[in-house]
Order: sequence, then C-alpha cells, then structure tokens
Amino acid sequence: MSQPKPIEYADAPPEVKAVFDDIKATRQVDDVNNFWKYIAQHPPTLARTWDSLKEVMAPGALDPLVKELLYVAVSVTNNCGYCVASHTAAARRAGMTDEMFGELLAIVGMANETNRLAVGYRVPIDPAFE
Repeated sequence: MSQPKPIEYADAPPEVKAVFDDIKATRQVDDVNNFWKYIAQHPPTLARTWDSLKEVMAPGALDPLVKELLYVAVSVTNNCGYCVASHTAAARRAGMTDEMFGELLAIVGMANETNRLAVGYRVPIDPAFE
C-alpha cells in the first residue's frame, strides 16, 4: 500500500468540501490542518470525526482551556506527536502558560507512573472510593 496523500480542497469531492467548509467556518481559519486532509481519504470517517470533535469541544461545563489541557494530557499518554503539537497550540491560544504546561506534564507523568504501579501491584479499590 502506498503512502497516503492529503486531500486538498481543490481536489476534494463535494462531501469532503462540505466538511472542510464547516471546519473553516467553525474555527475561523483559511484552511484545514493536515489531520483533516489525511482522514478525508475516507469521507465517512472525516464527517463522523468532525461531528464528534465539534460536539465534544463545544462550549459546555468545562471551559475551552480545560478541554485543550485534557486533550494534551491524553495525547501525551497516547504518544501522538501530531495531537500534542496541535492541542498544545490550541491550549496556548486559550491561555495556557509555560507554567501550566509544566504542571500538566508533571501530572501526566505522575499519573502514568502511579497507574502502572497500581496495575502492577493489582491494588484493590478502597471501599471509600466506591
């Protein structure tokens, strides 16, 4: 199988252009980023992913910065360099400082360490936590 290529707007079929147009309008950007261009190779996945992401990241009980910080934390844990870069940039636009980023990474590292210890030692859940 050959290396996938991004789908550029000019070459996109109508169903992809419609999603790209919604992304650009929602995010107030001139172009979509590479993530969307690559998953556009399968238009149903593009549409489903955009609809889900738009819903989850929409205004809600958590403010936009908290949502981006959570996205960065999960992306670091899942080792997704693209997502770390993308959502770190979004978190910075939402107000994340260098100090916040440092604390976030410290928490991510600590949570991963203690999670692995709890799993490895098969620590039972305390009744007080149930």
